[in-house]
Amino acid sequence: MIKSISNPIEATWIFSIILIIALLATARRKKDNDFFSLALTQELKGLAILAVVFSHFGYFLTSDNHFLFPLSTLAGVGVNLFLLLSGLGLVTSALKKPLPIFQFYKKRLLKLFAPLWITLIVFLTLDYFVLHLTYSWPVVLQAFLGIFRHANLYTDINSPLWYFTLILFYYLIFPLVFSKKYPWLSALIIYFVPYFILRENPGWLINVLGMYQVHLMAFPLGMIFGWLFYNPGCLARLPWFKVIAEKLKCQNKFAKLVKNIKPASYYFLMISLIVFIMHFVCYSGVGEGLDKEQWISIITVLAIMFLFIIKKIEFKLFYWFGVYSYEIYLIHWPLAYRYDVFYKYLPAWLATVFCLAFVWFLSKGLNKLSKIILSKTVKLN
Repeated sequence: MIKSISNPIEATWIFSIILIIALLATARRKKDNDFFSLALTQELKGLAILAVVFSHFGYFLTSDNHFLFPLSTLAGVGVNLFLLLSGLGLVTSALKKPLPIFQFYKKRLLKLFAPLWITLIVFLTLDYFVLHLTYSWPVVLQAFLGIFRHANLYTDINSPLWYFTLILFYYLIFPLVFSKKYPWLSALIIYFVPYFILRENPGWLINVLGMYQVHLMAFPLGMIFGWLFYNPGCLARLPWFKVIAEKLKCQNKFAKLVKNIKPASYYFLMISLIVFIMHFVCYSGVGEGLDKEQWISIITVLAIMFLFIIKKIEFKLFYWFGVYSYEIYLIHWPLAYRYDVFYKYLPAWLATVFCLAFVWFLSKGLNKLSKIILSKTVKLN
């Protein structure tokens, strides 16, 4: 049920202040000087999942779109950030430790499907016994196969799962086309295959076509970044990038460069990046054409990544949400929309705080349960 919000702007200000205080309270000086560390990846995932959740809560859960604005405008950026990090992570992993196709599918798909299946079983059971909701058998079967062809927030089993089908496609095609010798070529193939498929406007994807089209560039772009981060020396073949290649050969040099930059220059760069990002937060290009929206989203993602790379502190709040970002993605919408126990009785700002905390703890439990099931499955095999 859509929630009625009183004083949405006031509630947004109060929640924003709480969020800023939480970020500052969990801020720590960076200990890891790696150019693109695991901790940084988790921070970015945390930012991405919060962007998606804030958008769902601000635009679709509540009756007034002023609630959580402008925190609620970054859903597309959050999705593209997830896709870019996924492409980057897969390429980096494949270059460091390549796996045979069967082992790749076993490792990646089990991690992808185990939490999904647990989530589906729980929500389908609750929907049936608590809300007396039922879904057709074809829809249920497709859901367990990871196929979500609709994204209706109010009638589907779990609307945000349209993204699952897209990432599943990338996971299925990745080991078939990836070349350790030519990762850039693999990225081009992974971009153009869905591009030409979607250009034909297939009827079975008509309800999610626009969502796929606006996020086509992020995953292959992440693959390119993964290739460059793993082997920056490859840029030396291009004369314009020779200087950059030399700098990146030892990625710790970049961290030292940031560390030794003059304070005035550093803060000017940080403020400029924040202003740049905030401009595109407010002018995201949504509704002005899919190409424009995609390019603005990608530019914003790149600016956010650069900001996070050069910042000298880390935000543990983002990190904590990043660790369980996948599980949060799986459960946040049905819990907030169909099983709300906070917005009915609490002010919107306080309900959002409690809802985020509740979803985080449940996601942590889902993560632990999935790992237990996966460990048992691997032993049985």
